[in-house]
Amino acid sequence: MDVFKKTQSLLVPTSSSHPSVDPLPTVVPNVPIYTQAGETGRKTLWVVFVIMFISTIIFAALSYRVPVQKRLFHILTTLITTFAAISYFAMASGDGHASAFIGSHKHYDYYRQVFYARYIDWTLTTPLLLLDLAFLAGLSGANIFVAIIADIIMIITGLFAAFGKTEGQKWGYYTIACIAYLVVVYILAVSGRRNAVNRDAKVGTFFTSLALFTFVLWTIYPIVWGLGEGAQVIGVDAEIVSYAILDVLAKPVFGFWLLITHQRLLAT
Repeated sequence: MDVFKKTQSLLVPTSSSHPSVDPLPTVVPNVPIYTQAGETGRKTLWVVFVIMFISTIIFAALSYRVPVQKRLFHILTTLITTFAAISYFAMASGDGHASAFIGSHKHYDYYRQVFYARYIDWTLTTPLLLLDLAFLAGLSGANIFVAIIADIIMIITGLFAAFGKTEGQKWGYYTIACIAYLVVVYILAVSGRRNAVNRDAKVGTFFTSLALFTFVLWTIYPIVWGLGEGAQVIGVDAEIVSYAILDVLAKPVFGFWLLITHQRLLAT
């Protein structure tokens, strides 16, 4: 009888104030990790803004020293540094950037700060730089049109590459941008140089030097992109400093060299 009661107690449900429940499987959400500009990067952006702003004022002042019909290069150069100053002010003040997804690893999502304001700047300023070189060389309208379209394709696909979600997207857009850049180089290095030399020996020499200077700088840009936004080898601060040096050389320095030397050529 005792055995029956013990067996029966095992078959009858009993209440408990602390029921035993197996733990539910947990899903750990990925933690976002952001790579962003630090103190060095932010200070660099402000410094370059000041350089671009002062250069704009100087270029505008220089334009009033020449007749209106000879101000084309002054206007183009002033617009270049104006757009650059606005871009750098946006980036330095905290605007003009977004986070691009890099990848995931062990419950972490990695993001990198991308300054899209820089690409807007380049879309506006690099065609103006090309116009400076094209007008100096006396390129035909068709060559100028093709060079500018290739240049815009180069910048836009670079922006797409920066926000590419897969390696195929990123490096695919990067390749398209490099091909477009080669088109620009070909038009200016071949047709541009031939036209400049045919116009005048001194103009040809000056164009060759200025174009070579520009193309060396423009070739370094995709290298910085590949090390920064592309392969993530360098940080955001190093990327900002690298682009800052290139932008100062490619815009204010280019502008002063162009205006001063062109004025001397006109005087002779």
